[in-house]
Amino acid sequence: MEAIQIHKGQTVALMNDNIDTDQIIPKTFLKRIEKTGFGEFLFDEWRYLPNRKPNPDFPLNAPSRKNATILVTGENFGCGSSREHAAWALLDYGFRVIIAGGYSDIFYMNCTKNGVLPIVLPKEARTKLAEISADEQIVIDLPHQYVESSVGRFEFSIDPTWKEKFLNGLDDIAITLEHLDAIMAYETKIESK
Repeated sequence: MEAIQIHKGQTVALMNDNIDTDQIIPKTFLKRIEKTGFGEFLFDEWRYLPNRKPNPDFPLNAPSRKNATILVTGENFGCGSSREHAAWALLDYGFRVIIAGGYSDIFYMNCTKNGVLPIVLPKEARTKLAEISADEQIVIDLPHQYVESSVGRFEFSIDPTWKEKFLNGLDDIAITLEHLDAIMAYETKIESK
């Protein structure tokens, strides 16, 4: 998992509430077993017209927002089924941070385990961030837990355990591998019995 300490990036706003995991990545595209290749289908039913041409009215298709790495969105983001593919699709598309009013518990955990930083901010802050121009980058300062831009500085909370994992780029496998010597010693001991 790639570490996040200070992240500077462009935003794109999708201010709908209750965006579920089937809207994030429709079940039609869940046939891969790898974690990559899902970004192409992120918000597929909204991003594309029936002829598979990009929907010019969808925010992610705006040419000025094509390099956005921060998604600003509504309440209860990631509700619905527990598919981890939703977090994979967001990361594969290029999002490193999501700023929402709240998340479903399973989706929140899927994000944290896959390197997408989920931040909770109140509606007033998100509304201001959604109005930022395309040529402005905002700053996410994870060590000091704030989002800063021309429209203000907004503090956020994060569980200390997840904060440390993001700061150091540690997923569950990397944490396990920190104990590789002890694991190998145990395996050697078991094999000799």
